[in-house]
Amino acid sequence: MSDSVLIVLVVGAAIILAVLAYNIYQESQYRKQLRDQFGHANKDALLDSQVNSVRDGAEAQSVLNTKAMVPEPEADKAADAAAAQAETIFTGENVVPEASEELVAEEEIIEAVEPVPAADSEEIAAGNTSERAPMVPLSRTVAVKGRKTLLDVHDMSKQPLPWFDVRFDYLAYIALYEPKELHAMPRLSSRSRFRLVGCTMDDRYQIAEPIPSVYYQGFVVGLQAISRSGLLTHEELAHFGEQANRFAEQMDGQLLLTDINTFLDVARPLDELCARVDQTIAIHLVSRSNVSGMELRTAVEKQGFELGHDGAFFYAGSDGEPLFNIVTLDNTPFTSTLLANQNYRGFSMLFDIVHIPNGEKCFDQFMDMAVKLSSQLGLDLVNDKVEELSTEWLREVRRYVIDRQKEMKQVELEPGSELAKRLFS
Repeated sequence: MSDSVLIVLVVGAAIILAVLAYNIYQESQYRKQLRDQFGHANKDALLDSQVNSVRDGAEAQSVLNTKAMVPEPEADKAADAAAAQAETIFTGENVVPEASEELVAEEEIIEAVEPVPAADSEEIAAGNTSERAPMVPLSRTVAVKGRKTLLDVHDMSKQPLPWFDVRFDYLAYIALYEPKELHAMPRLSSRSRFRLVGCTMDDRYQIAEPIPSVYYQGFVVGLQAISRSGLLTHEELAHFGEQANRFAEQMDGQLLLTDINTFLDVARPLDELCARVDQTIAIHLVSRSNVSGMELRTAVEKQGFELGHDGAFFYAGSDGEPLFNIVTLDNTPFTSTLLANQNYRGFSMLFDIVHIPNGEKCFDQFMDMAVKLSSQLGLDLVNDKVEELSTEWLREVRRYVIDRQKEMKQVELEPGSELAKRLFS
């Protein structure tokens, strides 16, 4: 072999190595830029590392480390505790209320306006899992001698009211001594929501409103004790009871409160379940260069997505409620102006497990849309680690969605139902 041929071979090999090294560097930079852009909180619930769940401050475990569902005994325990709570609503004597099995569309929800005192908040850390000593009876929990209420307060607790679920709502019952108009909505301090239902003079229960000439003979106040902010504490429920007692004094009625310890025994395992299933699956579609906003908008709208007021695209189900969402990689809002003038590195598609009914069927539809958008826009499908999605990964995600929704159904909490919307709003 001549020297000239040897020199050509060496130079050619050097060029090939240089090209390979440059490509590796470019790939590394590309992945680094994408990782820096994934700034939103709705991360994959299925990665090996711990990631944030939808619930504030809570962490979700990787499905790869905890593939199994909650053991059957735990679900049974929640069901048994719920049955026990239905038999123990009292303020000195036991009564038997019946829980409503169906929920109607959510009507007027009144936001509480006063925070719980700071002193109460500091006591929360002492542990709300321990049993508390019985509280001193409130003034209106004792019947007034020589007077009879228009309704029996214990009979009120047995009424199946579709606005409440005794497992999630802490209830206060007020029977009046005389018919009363509701002149103003009560101010009940809590970090959660409450509903006020009244019993009119013709024995009908309805959402109570301050309407002139409408007289009530009793009220039921329900405080939503479980939400994405967590479970209300013993102190917060006791504080709500004091506020309900003041409302009973104002309306001249007798008060019956749900027993706090019994209620919390039921609510704690249900709150733990809610925190566990409240997950959002995120799949990212990314470009190695850029995709124009106009091209992106045309493609997603062709799949049936609409641009919402919150700056995210949403795909509505047959009932008009959003099923899937599309957001930017850095969680900045989409706007018509930006889409018309700006390029994007890609976007994220979100699947909210608790809000989507029939998760198995809807997840197949979700992935079908993701694949179509990836093909139309020339985008890569990746997870939060900027790793290309594998068939095995997708099978794990699908199984995870089915298992979490199965957990919900075991406690009669249907994904996408009115109750689910209320608990996970």
